[in-house]
Amino acid sequence: MRRALVFCLAICPTVQAAWAGCAPVAMQAPRIWPAAAVDDTVEISFLGHASFEIVSPAGVSAVTDYNGVNIPSEPPDIATMNHAHSTHYTLDPDPRIGHVLHGWAENGQLPVIDLTEQDMHVTNLPTNIRAFDGGTERYGNSIFVFETAGLCIAHLSHLHHLLQPADIATLGHIDIVMVAVDGIWTMAQQDAAAVVEQLQPRVVLPMHYFTRDVLTRFLDLERGKYAIDVRDSPVLDISRTTLPATPTVIALPGGY
Repeated sequence: MRRALVFCLAICPTVQAAWAGCAPVAMQAPRIWPAAAVDDTVEISFLGHASFEIVSPAGVSAVTDYNGVNIPSEPPDIATMNHAHSTHYTLDPDPRIGHVLHGWAENGQLPVIDLTEQDMHVTNLPTNIRAFDGGTERYGNSIFVFETAGLCIAHLSHLHHLLQPADIATLGHIDIVMVAVDGIWTMAQQDAAAVVEQLQPRVVLPMHYFTRDVLTRFLDLERGKYAIDVRDSPVLDISRTTLPATPTVIALPGGY
């Protein structure tokens, strides 16, 4: 049965994330992506659970939902975290990480991220989240957006509800979305699929799926709406010119 998600409030209209270049043109001056003089490939590696490493063409690395366990061999330049569960953050990150970005409200202050590190720009959209007692924790999660090489990559982390029109307008154009498909701890799989439809990305990267059977159920749900591409390698090399012509779910191994 599809679970009701009405307990989780949408973003308050007065709250806005820092505007990324991925946001609608109406929100800022138009962005022009120059032809790359060098390789413009972005490397995305699925580290497991909800953690991906995103490496820009200039070599800037960011790890999503950095938890101290699902980590690359070398510390990233940027670590984003959400504290929905201990497996999505750590209070003892590698001290060599240049930027540790918390995605939850602290001391009553909303998380507002607007970071540029060479050719990578990171922003966030705070969202509410379901608390352990069944209530609502306001702004306990963030959708992080990574902009590099002309790609807009959104990591939904522990999103618990469908997006509202204001959320979609804030996020703007998204090329690649990383979405939890566990169907239990975050959203029902039907709701995860609905969020994907709201964002209309070219590439969907499932995460937080724990077992192959769970992943298969999500792929079957999306089959017919999206092309399905199941990979043997956890590493995806992609650029604006190699985005699939048909919207595609790319399943990388390692979702436990």
